[in-house]
Amino acid sequence: MDFLQQLGPVALGSRLRRMSEYFTSEAAGIYADYGLDFQPRWYPVFYLVAHRPGISSNEIADQIGHTHASVSQIVKELVRNGLLAMTTDPQDQRRRLMTLTEQGQAVLPQLRAQTDDVRRSMQALLTEADANLWQALDRLEGQLQQRNLRSRVARVRELREQSPVQLRDFRPGDQPIFRQLNEEWISTYFTLEAADLKALDHPEEYILAPGGGILLAEVNGQVVGTCALIKMADGGYELAKMAVAPAAQGQQIGYLLGQAAIQRARDLGSRRVYLESNSKLAPALALYRKLGFQDLAQPLASPYARANVQMELRLN
Repeated sequence: MDFLQQLGPVALGSRLRRMSEYFTSEAAGIYADYGLDFQPRWYPVFYLVAHRPGISSNEIADQIGHTHASVSQIVKELVRNGLLAMTTDPQDQRRRLMTLTEQGQAVLPQLRAQTDDVRRSMQALLTEADANLWQALDRLEGQLQQRNLRSRVARVRELREQSPVQLRDFRPGDQPIFRQLNEEWISTYFTLEAADLKALDHPEEYILAPGGGILLAEVNGQVVGTCALIKMADGGYELAKMAVAPAAQGQQIGYLLGQAAIQRARDLGSRRVYLESNSKLAPALALYRKLGFQDLAQPLASPYARANVQMELRLN
């Protein structure tokens, strides 16, 4: 898994840019294979003029969704290379109309043949990938036209800043509250075991130093919840030591901690998150299933006597 895949949807722009650069590079080679001295960035402008002779540069920009400056630059390049002719609109001297030159008309049949071959190849590629990418992009662009990304991020930020629950990483001095929250729930249902004490008394040594992490949830500056990610030998992470103070329950704190821990595992390049629990902890099991965890078919050896449920979440 490369870094952009690890980042997930937050890197959508970078992922699309990478794909765009790949297709642009491939397109340059394909034009050469067809004997066309043609730049990939010219294609939408040239092809639109071929279908609508006499169209203006402003109309081209509106049709293909590029900036007027970008279209003007491409038009100048096409004119300079003898593929487009630009004339003045007799009804509006400020308006420039585009048509193909004789050289452009000569290029058009081979360009159309190449376009048909590329279209069939792309349709086959999308079928092989089992992805209706074109429709998905249509829907995505439609949603962004209704509400742009900047306003969406602003709204999420507003909600986060208004939320009474704030998540943060473990800091020096957090060990006592980390132990207290976990000892409270474990002692209510079970007995503290040696594996518990090792992690709760020395979290820096047994959780953080090997590459794990600890997240804490605060309400009004008070730590009310926590969970840990413990690095496993297979490169995965164990979701462990999740606890929420009784007085703070009912605020979705466990769910927020779980989501953040799963995203942290993705950021660290993990392909799976594993956890152990007990069948008597029905609310906890419901939370894990809500987060996407599924029961393991074959149980693994556990250092905990109380662990009779084992689950995992596979990460893409």
